[in-house]
Amino acid sequence: MKKFLMSVCAGVLMTASSFAGGGEGWLTNFEEAKKISAETGKPILADFSGSDWCGWCIKLDNEVFKKEAFKKYAKDNLVLLMVDYPRSTPQSAEIKKQNEGLATQYRIQGFPTVLILDKDGKVIKKTGYEAGGPTNYVKMIKKSIK
Repeated sequence: MKKFLMSVCAGVLMTASSFAGGGEGWLTNFEEAKKISAETGKPILADFSGSDWCGWCIKLDNEVFKKEAFKKYAKDNLVLLMVDYPRSTPQSAEIKKQNEGLATQYRIQGFPTVLILDKDGKVIKKTGYEAGGPTNYVKMIKKSIK
């Protein structure tokens, strides 16, 4: 039984750490994302997600954020911010507080909500899951930030 529980816990942690494109390049600190955005001129893509329970969030992650076409575009053109509201994955009190504040500030009603923000945190585009995979998603982002 102990081995089983350890395996289940490891699986949950692995799933959480693999969320959002493998965790590569995704920040969790909003102020850091704004600072990098200001320094680089890249907009912020903020993914408001329930990474370990929201079916549409997991679908968006698997169909878009984990795909090489999205990762390649994002690396050169976006500052990625994960604003997560997990049910099972532990988070620091600081991140929970920040994320609750961001949900209120941006009037997040459901998950996934994806915001494209400028360097000051002003909303350029509000969206969520969109069918069509990474190519379609990148096309939508490019159109939004022109």
